[in-house]
Amino acid sequence: MDVPVELSRIVITETSPQQIIVLKETDGERSFPIVIGIIEAMAIDRRLKGMAMPRPMTHDLLASVIERMGGRLAKIVINDLRDHTFYATLFIDRDGETIEVDSRPSDAIALGAAFETPIFVADHVLEEVLSTSIDLADQQENLQRRRDDLVEQITGLRERLDDEGFRDHSGDEEIRNLEHLADELQTELDAIEEILRRLP
Repeated sequence: MDVPVELSRIVITETSPQQIIVLKETDGERSFPIVIGIIEAMAIDRRLKGMAMPRPMTHDLLASVIERMGGRLAKIVINDLRDHTFYATLFIDRDGETIEVDSRPSDAIALGAAFETPIFVADHVLEEVLSTSIDLADQQENLQRRRDDLVEQITGLRERLDDEGFRDHSGDEEIRNLEHLADELQTELDAIEEILRRLP
């Protein structure tokens, strides 16, 4: 049986070539992380936000090819887990036929992100990933390092913003920019701390 899931979190850590997305059971509380590349993470983030590029990127190109050939990406199924590597299948409907295409989960999600394509995980994969300790030590270390960097940066910004002398000699725009930066860094910090709590 395939279990419907949704993309609940994407964490982009610029200091690491590996990123994390978290898939959560749509009608339940089970969730798990998948380590992906920075290019795929940026593509997912960009397509979720609807950011247009001057020229089509790879996932935009593939989406256009499917559409121009009369197809529709009906669903994505993450259907296997071997040696800590996830495998997925694209299900493309075209002229009453369903075409199945092998894919990496990250590429599949990046492709389907702009169209809210349903994502499913095979039940045996979900059970295995929740019962097996996947080696994410390197990624966890990178996230912890990034978390420490963020804490230091946010503390410095808050101290600067609380300094009356700085505020007296700074323009409103500079203060607003620093406040916005501090808020953005805090959002990233909160996301990383949540991911660290969820990691096996």
